Amino acid sequence: MAPTRIAFSNPYPRKFFDRPTTDVAKDLVGAILARQDSQGGLLAARIVETEAYIAGDPANHAWKGPTRRNWTMFTGPGHLYVYRIHQVHCANATTIPAEAVLLRAAEPLTPGLGSMRGPGLLCRAFSLTKEEDGLDLTTDARVRILPSSDEPLRIDTARRIGIRLGKDYPLRFAARGSKEVSRPIPARPGSSSS
Repeated sequence: MAPTRIAFSNPYPRKFFDRPTTDVAKDLVGAILARQDSQGGLLAARIVETEAYIAGDPANHAWKGPTRRNWTMFTGPGHLYVYRIHQVHCANATTIPAEAVLLRAAEPLTPGLGSMRGPGLLCRAFSLTKEEDGLDLTTDARVRILPSSDEPLRIDTARRIGIRLGKDYPLRFAARGSKEVSRPIPARPGSSSS
């Protein structure tokens, strides 16, 4: 179901991203990822799965400090951090210094967007590459994250997937019942949700 409206001119402000990373990761589930294409059209998808990468986390690219690859993670909240791994790109929204939220999966809202059931497919659908690394999500005219006018989604929490280190941290957040989540979170007693 498409949102009532997509207001590309009204992205989340910097203060939305300048908060604890786990809070931002939860709040991004249900938000709209939008991009102006080269013909002036709008591509949009509802984010349905995220992962938080925090300080002291061995899976966090920035846990050992700044490098050429992770420099965007040190430029402040609200930037797009795009990196390449295993021949695919992954996109993150930066939060507090050296922390970020991986945009893991999304549901298409505009025609022509294929499956985004994983971070590589999401980046391919939105043509996000290293060229977009460092874009300001609060002011850039090409890529933004927008509030949704829909009802908030119910969110389940689980361990992150696709990593070797820090895999036991419960920092993966997914929209309950979404068919576009990269790997469903099984309902179980004691699982957290909001």
